[in-house]
Amino acid sequence: MPIPTPEELRMLRLKTGLTQAEVARRAGVSQSLIARIESGKVNPRVSTLMKIYQALSELVEDELTARDIMSSPVIYVEPRTPLVEATRIMWERGFSQLPVLQDGVKNVGTIFEDDVLHAFLRESRRAANLTVADVMSDPLPLVNAETRIGKVTRLLSRGIPAVLVESDMRIVGIIAKSDIAKLLLGRSL
Repeated sequence: MPIPTPEELRMLRLKTGLTQAEVARRAGVSQSLIARIESGKVNPRVSTLMKIYQALSELVEDELTARDIMSSPVIYVEPRTPLVEATRIMWERGFSQLPVLQDGVKNVGTIFEDDVLHAFLRESRRAANLTVADVMSDPLPLVNAETRIGKVTRLLSRGIPAVLVESDMRIVGIIAKSDIAKLLLGRSL
């Protein structure tokens, strides 16, 4: 995990709506230390920065749900989508993976950059004729829209690149690791 900067801590504190004194109490440090860190007047130990960051991120995780940070609508491909078309969508949108939904509803797989690369290397002559179904990987996990962000974060920390968000038996959003990073760091990456 990258070490948060004083500015990132300040932005995260403001996002939570806490005062410096409240953050200090939660992190077990003095309010004056929080003020000096945020103003850049002190160079704190990494362990101190991490205690403050942990106190702030736990608060954010306890309050927000998957619905609060998901990206919607979900950009997806169908199993019958030509691999070349799926690759174009990924490239144009800067995605490293795309969910594969049957009839736009059923979560049947995922296509990753690695799937595309391996297909073109393995099947160079035939690759233009392949479909997503020929190369897709297992589906992304589903979480309910009301799932707490802390649980989503723990799931993503196990090597899963993204989760799909469902509500009323419909896929309504997606959360990638980068969405969690943006939330916790309080800045656009």
